[in-house]
Formats: sequence, C-alpha cells, structure tokens
Amino acid sequence: MKSPGPGRRNAGDPIPRIVLGPQRLLPTLGRELDALDITGELACITAGWQERESEDDELRKACGGLSVRNLQLYERWEAIQREDPELASAHRARQDDLRRLRDLYRLRLDGYKKVLEQVTMTAGPAWLIEPEREAAIDAVRRADAHHLARIRRIRSEFETQWMPTERPAVARHREELIGLIGDASAVLVAGGHVAVLLNRLQLFGLDSALAGRPIIAWSAGAMALSDRVVLFHDHPPQGDGRAEVFEEGLGLFEGLVVLPDARHRLRLSSAMRVSSLARRFAPATCIALDEGDRIGWPDGTPGRPAHCKRLLATGQVEAVGGREGPNFPVSPSLEGGVTEDVEGGAAHSADRPDRARGYFGDREVQS
Repeated sequence: MKSPGPGRRNAGDPIPRIVLGPQRLLPTLGRELDALDITGELACITAGWQERESEDDELRKACGGLSVRNLQLYERWEAIQREDPELASAHRARQDDLRRLRDLYRLRLDGYKKVLEQVTMTAGPAWLIEPEREAAIDAVRRADAHHLARIRRIRSEFETQWMPTERPAVARHREELIGLIGDASAVLVAGGHVAVLLNRLQLFGLDSALAGRPIIAWSAGAMALSDRVVLFHDHPPQGDGRAEVFEEGLGLFEGLVVLPDARHRLRLSSAMRVSSLARRFAPATCIALDEGDRIGWPDGTPGRPAHCKRLLATGQVEAVGGREGPNFPVSPSLEGGVTEDVEGGAAHSADRPDRARGYFGDREVQS
C-alpha cells in the first residue's frame, strides 16, 4: 500500500482530535503539529478573543512557519449583523431569553448545592449517609438535564423560525468557511470567551465540517467542542464557586468533560469536591488539564503520549500518562467553564485577573 504523504492519513485511520492544556505559560502547539506530521495550511478559530480575534501573531509563530488562515468567525458575525439587522435583532432576543433561563437555573443550583454540602458534612455511617448523598447529586443531575432541555427547545424554535444558515448573509459566509475547513490540514481552536466562541460555531453550523478534519483545541476551544460545556471555579474572585452546565457543545470530544487550568480553579485536594464532580457528570469522564497536558481522541490517535488527570468517583485524582504508548482511552463505563453576554452576561471561566487574556487567549470564560 502506498504510504500517505506528510500530514495525510490512510483511509480508515482515526481523525486526530487533540486537547491541549493552557498554552500561555508552556506552549506545546508546535510540538503537537510536529508529532502529527502536519505540513499543509492550517485554519484557526480565535472567535473567543472577540474584538482581538485577528491578533494571532503568537499563535502563528508557534506553528513554526506553517501557513495559517484565520477563519474570523467573530468579524464575520459583526458584518452579518449590519447586513441582516432583522436576524441580529432576533438573535439578541434569543440570547436575552437564554440569559434569563440561566439565572433561574442558577437559583435552583444554589439550593441543591447547599443540600449536597450539608448532607455530605453530616456525620454518620456510610450505609445511612451515602444513599442520601447520591440522591442529592441526582437532584443536581436532573436540574442540569432540565436546563439543557430548555436550551435545546429555545434554540430549536429559533432555528425553525429564522433558519439562519439559509439566510443569504449567513449562507455566503458558511459556504466559504466549509470550503476553508475542508482544505485545511488541521483546524486549531483557541480559547477565550467560551460562550462567544460556541455561539459563533453554532451560528455558522460548522459541527459537520469540523468533524471531518484533524483538530487541535485548548482551553475554551476544547470546552466548546465537548458534549457539555461545564463552567467551574472553586476560587472565584467574588461569591461562592459552583460548577454549572452552560450549554451543549459540538460533541466532537465525546464523553469528555474538559476542565482546563484545573490546578488554579479546582480544589483537587478535596475528595468531596472531586467525587461530587465525577459522579455528577458520569458516565462522561472529567479530565483536568494544566500546562503541558494533552489527550488524544479517539484512542489510537497519533501524536505524543497522553498526559492529564482524571477525576474519580472515589474522590481521587488519577494521573494519566507519562509513558509511551497509545493515548488514554476514555471509557463510558468510568465513574468519574461562560456565558454569552448571552451575549451580555458572564461567559469566561474566570481566569485569575493577572492572567486576563493569556497566551493564545486562555481566558476561557469571564464576566
């Protein structure tokens, strides 16, 4: 059989999808491109940087001289709003509805969180306490599922009424974007404001186009491509920390809950906190990624060995990787950050103030 050329794959080979840890302090993108033997033009998505979308010099430099085409989703939507003000107005109204819905969901979560904490802190034998704790976690799961169902309905009604991808202003850009993605050797999806990023990806209907291309994503970029975007921060600048399901992602990293910059945002030393998160989102696997971490999806994806942390239902944090061999397989059987100003409210996974934008836009989600 003829061997594929550099950056090309044989038919039937898995399409590489790589999640990297934050790139600001320890950029590993260049090494990843080398390991995947990618030599052709790259497409990059930096819509999460919002008005700084085009300030991608550092990203280009990290690509080691490869040609990079910025898809400019943020700028394209700004132009569409000017061209199609009727759609823009309807979109703002929908985002207002989503913001109000999120506020109601948060009220419910606050109550469930207090109950879960009180049950967990109650002294007593495991046979007595543990079923009550599981019931408290299940109440949170049901609130998450209800919230996602409401979001799904709001989005579906908007799509049915307005059919945005069929409107000339959107359709023209979408056709061009699908062509650019199809021609790219790989697509890079950077971090930033996760709600803005996810909204633009959904608006242009790019899930199918992205599904067929090699992808390297990090921070909010990886969150937006997972099944569910989970916002989290155990040490927020103000108020109590809570994990919340923001919205469904594009589903390209199936079975993963991506938790970037975990050592700054999660109390990984708290067995209670780790266990609650892992059990809440099971059967999906909660993966904590810090600088230098990476994971390939699916198992068998070429590139460097996996290195990350997995949150377990037991409350332990399991180190994965540090070895040669196949990538870490994420099994559905394992137990185990914001919002668009929506577009107005909070939507950054609240990086620390001294890390405002970060290398490659690691400010995943911030108010």
